[in-house]
Amino acid sequence: MKNQVTTDYKQAERFAEITKRAIITGNIIRAKKCLILAEKLFETGNQETRNAISNVYVFSVSSFMELKNCSISNLFPKALKTEYIKPINTTGV
Repeated sequence: MKNQVTTDYKQAERFAEITKRAIITGNIIRAKKCLILAEKLFETGNQETRNAISNVYVFSVSSFMELKNCSISNLFPKALKTEYIKPINTTGV
């Protein structure tokens, strides 16, 4: 299968693209649903899934939202927002 997604990291990357596309098209309800689902995966997934959501999904979506001047605090659920803030706090910024 040519389009088969095989790893948690590739799935997180694809899911981030879907979320970003929803934001671009103004479908905020769908974007919020994606973010809520990502948070559920983060909270209930194994360590590899948690790492993929944190390192790929959150980074990709938050970077995109910052570039587009979107308010992250209004869209990100609590656990994902915490993951977004972690690197900021560890760098001392």
